[in-house]
Amino acid sequence: MRSKKKIGIVGSGLVGTLLAIYLRHLGYEVVVFDRRPDMRKVGFSGRSINLAISDRGWTALKEAQIDKQIRALAIPMYKRALHVVDKPLYYQPYGESDQAIYSISRGLLNGTMIDLAENRGVIFRFNEKIWDIDLEQACIYAGDADKQALTPHQFDVVFGADGAFSRIRHKMQRQSRFDYSQHFLKVGYKELRIPPNKDGSHKLEKNSFHIWPRRDFMLIAMPNLDGSFTSTLFLPFEGEYSFESLDTKEKTAAFFDRFFPDVKDEIENLTQDFFKNPTSSMVTIKCYPWTYQDKVALIGDASHAVVPFYGQGMNAGFEDVKVLVDLLIAHQFDWEKTLQDYQRLRKPQADAIAELSYQNFLEMSSDTADEDFLLRKKIEAWFTELHPDRWIPLYSRVTFSNRPYTEAIEEGARQDKIMDEIMNDPELRRTDWKSSQTEEKILALLHHFEDSRQKSQEPKIFFSSALG
Repeated sequence: MRSKKKIGIVGSGLVGTLLAIYLRHLGYEVVVFDRRPDMRKVGFSGRSINLAISDRGWTALKEAQIDKQIRALAIPMYKRALHVVDKPLYYQPYGESDQAIYSISRGLLNGTMIDLAENRGVIFRFNEKIWDIDLEQACIYAGDADKQALTPHQFDVVFGADGAFSRIRHKMQRQSRFDYSQHFLKVGYKELRIPPNKDGSHKLEKNSFHIWPRRDFMLIAMPNLDGSFTSTLFLPFEGEYSFESLDTKEKTAAFFDRFFPDVKDEIENLTQDFFKNPTSSMVTIKCYPWTYQDKVALIGDASHAVVPFYGQGMNAGFEDVKVLVDLLIAHQFDWEKTLQDYQRLRKPQADAIAELSYQNFLEMSSDTADEDFLLRKKIEAWFTELHPDRWIPLYSRVTFSNRPYTEAIEEGARQDKIMDEIMNDPELRRTDWKSSQTEEKILALLHHFEDSRQKSQEPKIFFSSALG
């Protein structure tokens, strides 16, 4: 029975707002709190990397019945465009010809989703900071200033969707046996902008994710509807080439002249914005448990923040919401069973995408500029075309399916071992690698690893996206 009626959500970001939309569809009264002002009424902060919506995100948006409105705001990117020093521009398809990830501005997406949520009856309370929560009572205490008397707000269930440095999680951490860890990358990021041409067209190829890999650092650019690109520089905080060392406009200009000569002149107000826009950090956060009884739960970055290099932070958070609601319906609105299954099923997936995201950071910044890596990817793509039922590349498993992240890690490790064997063949680069010999060797290695896995592992049950 649907005994609980009133839901409080702390955080009006993407995941909190999508959760609010889902719960309103189910008939719950939903109130969303945020310590910040209404983001639809304030200017851009220069802090947000553009987002890439992939299959998991679209699946969740479609079930919420808002995918059409969001798709109108997004630009498909069918391939990577690799800008390597002293080499021609190289394009690397993400998947099959019709497969794409979709670039969208975080601010535009979030503002649109808040509009859609309000239209469905969700109540938003901005400029109300949550200072405390009574976990036993699902009661939160809010106010807009340190000295103001706190106002209690009683709910049946409270969700912490308040990001990597969640106030709700902070209170849950005071429990005995609450596990928590955080790991910051030694690399930060700064956002810049490539404006459109005078006629409103894009200066770079529109339907590509542009990457300038430089091993220890990199620049990326993602398209916007207005013809501009959101460009993001990922750079160490300290070292020879770092945010610390680029402390003057002259040094910054020289750095871009040396490492990004083909785009340096296209970046709007380069040296001015470099020092005006904030330098942001990136963190991986893991914790457990995610729930307190049937009263309080964490969701999205509050439970599993990841670095952005697989483009899955938002997509994984959206998948959290869909899995949670699917479980709620399956358990006939029994919140205790729902929350227990939710954290049990989603925690392994969160850990898996955290690992995948860090691995992809290494690949994007270093490997994409490596000739062996490019050859490796060409061989994988060629073999996938020959045997699409036998070989799904790791990126496609993560990005263009709703299969578990844990499964992607397992299959990716197996494929890495096979490709290591192929790449170690001394004859590979001397002959035409598009040969029956290469094909037969990959098939034989696949058969070997499949036999080994069947002998060494217990049967495993994988859940669909509806069950984690």
